[in-house]
Amino acid sequence: MTQSYQSKIPVKELDIPLERDVFMRSMLRELAGALQDVVGMEEASGFVSLVGQRIGDQLNKSYREALSQRRLNREQVADVLVDLKRRINGGFSIVEQNDERIVLSNTHCPFAEKIEGRPALCMMTSNVFGNITAENLGYARVDLEETIAEGAPGCRVVIHLNLPMEEQVTGREYFRG
Repeated sequence: MTQSYQSKIPVKELDIPLERDVFMRSMLRELAGALQDVVGMEEASGFVSLVGQRIGDQLNKSYREALSQRRLNREQVADVLVDLKRRINGGFSIVEQNDERIVLSNTHCPFAEKIEGRPALCMMTSNVFGNITAENLGYARVDLEETIAEGAPGCRVVIHLNLPMEEQVTGREYFRG
């Protein structure tokens, strides 16, 4: 025999913290976690990197078309990186930019609390930033110096614009395709 419930509140009015954005961030968090657990951090980061590259290509095309530019200059690239994160609820800002590098800080991750313990998702930022920068300026090396995912209060992202002179460097390199 089936038991019926006697709730006076319709199901659709229940106070359940669920809407599309929370659901999508939760899904991505669990997907990244499953990848990290099953194939390891390096491979999980690789899968997320591939997605980031594809999204970076799409965003780069959209911004170039909207700005009517074949290629963006350094100032435009820096503005685009901050703007695209702003549009998805990130809190990025330009700390410094010159011919050597673009330094960005972030106070709020677009993945919000879902980023904690999921550093593989940071490869999305690295690849989108690296792809857009390299496609417009020729080269980028993205160094995620600090990330919220790894427990820092904010993120610090340094995008180097020139090939390194020394052998040992940090970050991921990107080249114009």
